[in-house]
Amino acid sequence: MNNAFSRRGVHQYLKILCIVVCQLCDGPCHCPWPPPTCPVGVALVLDGCRCCQMCARQEGEPCTERELCDGRQGLQCDYSASFPGGAERAGCELDGVRYEEGQSFQPTCMQLCHCVGGGITCVPLCNEDLNLPMANCPNPRLAQLPGRCCREWVCDGLDNSPDIAGRSASSGSPWSNCVEQITEWSACSRSCGPGVSTRMSNRNWACRPQTQTRLCQVRPCHLAPRQPPTSPDGE
Repeated sequence: MNNAFSRRGVHQYLKILCIVVCQLCDGPCHCPWPPPTCPVGVALVLDGCRCCQMCARQEGEPCTERELCDGRQGLQCDYSASFPGGAERAGCELDGVRYEEGQSFQPTCMQLCHCVGGGITCVPLCNEDLNLPMANCPNPRLAQLPGRCCREWVCDGLDNSPDIAGRSASSGSPWSNCVEQITEWSACSRSCGPGVSTRMSNRNWACRPQTQTRLCQVRPCHLAPRQPPTSPDGE
């Protein structure tokens, strides 16, 4: 059971990443032919949309979410470099609300967003499309339950109230035999700047594995240059 639990977690994690990245890739995929010829030592990789081959960007070259840096060299795109005043002066704006550089916020209960380098990165907090209904659920359908943000699977002929389900679980229903399983948070998907971290948990009334998502940041991509020490006489 643990192996299946882990495999489902990896599968759902990859689908979440696709939701984030594919927002930038809604156009048709047209690639030049022949593919580009890269300089010696530069990797030929698929772009961020998994569409066309490109030469991985090297240190000092412009980069975007589509034009990727050379991960084999440990390079990450520093979006704050586009702002002359530095990352701390970039900031973001959404629906007339101003956010500071590095600030995390929730515009709705269904999204968690992060301001970095003048742009906004968001991850969905509702993963109902990644979770499957229980095998013994007749005519399952997604519905908005009172007091809940995300849609949940409901079953015909069953009381789908979480409170009722909780009482049923304590009185001998199939959920009363549930063994709680919660994985550790995954490593951040990026070595610098905002990334995505996920874990799997079945801590819910249906004892069903669900993906939990949060934004993470190991360190900022933009670091202010260190000032050289000055001597006591000012030289």
